[in-house]
Amino acid sequence: MSVRQSLLAILDRGDCYGSQLRAEYLRRTGAAVNVGQVYTTLERLQRDGLVEHRGVDEEGRVLWGATAAGRAEARAWLGEASVADRRDEVALRIALALTLPGADVPRMIAVQRAAVREALAETRADDDEQMDAVARAVVLAARRARLDADLRFLDEVERLAADATPFGLSTERPRRGRPVRAAG
Repeated sequence: MSVRQSLLAILDRGDCYGSQLRAEYLRRTGAAVNVGQVYTTLERLQRDGLVEHRGVDEEGRVLWGATAAGRAEARAWLGEASVADRRDEVALRIALALTLPGADVPRMIAVQRAAVREALAETRADDDEQMDAVARAVVLAARRARLDADLRFLDEVERLAADATPFGLSTERPRRGRPVRAAG
């Protein structure tokens, strides 16, 4: 999830100072963000014309607010679909290992499965009091569903791995490459 877009969406609700934005992000998503990242993001959003300074509060903290362009971008982002990236780190690592002679793919799968099961157990024990109860339930439901899907994926990979045949480097050489530099 984009911290940039999330901060814009929060600022669409009203003006906030940096630490307040950080706390709102945590309360609404359950995900921590470094306060330094919040301020760096605010500076970039300001540079891009999406937020602006709105003065200071009674305690002297700088307030930030979304501009009209920022509110439009936040609302557009909230209305967009989001599909997982095609570059799945676990799938790519296992796919590569399946092609490498000597790679211990069954162990890789077992280690990954244990990590997923541990993460799944943690979601059942997770009780973040700083986060809104409904938002927490949504985040945990999504996490559990993805972890359950990861376990099913690993079961399927285990079946597919039985047909894998590792192979060595190709004898066909690409036409391009870095040339050797002459000693000077």
